[in-house]
Amino acid sequence: MCGFVRDSKVKFMSPERLSPEENAHIGTLIREQLAKRRLTRQHLADMAKLSLSTLEKALSGRRSFTFATVIRLEEALGLSLREQGSVQAVNGGLASGDLGSYARPAVSWLEGRYLTIRVSFSNPADLYTYMTEIHWDDTRSHLCYRESERMDAEFKHEGAVSVPHQSGCVYLVTNSHGQYRLAILSRPMITGEMYGLLTTLQLGRGGQLTPMATPIVLGPVGSFGDDVVFGRIDASMPAYERYMALLKRATEDPFVMMVEARAPEV
Repeated sequence: MCGFVRDSKVKFMSPERLSPEENAHIGTLIREQLAKRRLTRQHLADMAKLSLSTLEKALSGRRSFTFATVIRLEEALGLSLREQGSVQAVNGGLASGDLGSYARPAVSWLEGRYLTIRVSFSNPADLYTYMTEIHWDDTRSHLCYRESERMDAEFKHEGAVSVPHQSGCVYLVTNSHGQYRLAILSRPMITGEMYGLLTTLQLGRGGQLTPMATPIVLGPVGSFGDDVVFGRIDASMPAYERYMALLKRATEDPFVMMVEARAPEV
C-alpha cells in the first residue's frame, strides 16, 4: 500500500544509515499511528512481519531502525516514514515490471484529483461519489492513489497504479494482506474522464464479504466547476443527471461489457 509523505523538517542523510534524530522522528510517527489507529505494538509487529522485541527496542531507542525495518513498517502502515526525496530512486526511477516499467514523465498526465462516480451498493437507484487522488511516490518510484471524501471513511482505499503498454488500460490496485481490490480504467478521454470497472467486496449480513463488480467513472475535479458533490447522490439532487449520464456512458459506449449467462430461447 502507498501513502503520502508527511511534512517534516527532518533531513535524512542516506538510506543505509539513520541518525539518532532520524530514529527519533520515525519512532514519533509510529507512536502517533499506533494511537490514531488504536493498534497494539504486537499487531503492528505482526503486520510488518517483525518480532515484537525488535519493534519495542527501536521505539525505545535501544536499537536503531534499519532501512529494511522501516520499509516493512511503511508497507504495514501504508505511509512513508521518511521525507520525500530523502532516499535514492528505486529501480532507477522506473516503476517495477509488474506495474508497467514506466517513468514519471510518461505517466505525469495521470496525476491529479478525480471525482469518482459509481452506483450506491445499498440503493442502486442512487449514486455514490468520492475523491481519488493519483500522485507519484518518489520512495517507491511509481504512481499511487488514495481515496478521500468518503462517507464511509473507514473503507477508503489506497494503493498502486499500474500502466502497462500492452492493454492500454490504467489499473488501480490495492493489495491488503493478499486481499485485492481492482479498478480497470480506460485511458483518459480528451475531456479527462476515465471509464471502467470496479471489483471489490461488499460487507453483508454477519460480516460476510460478497464480491461486487460495478461500472465506475473518474473525472478531473476541475472539469466539474462548482458542480462537485461528494457522498450519496439521489435523483432529487441537481448533480444527479450529469453524474448518471457519465456513468451510463461506461456501459453504453461501451467501455465496459457486462456478460451474464442466458438460457437459450425456446
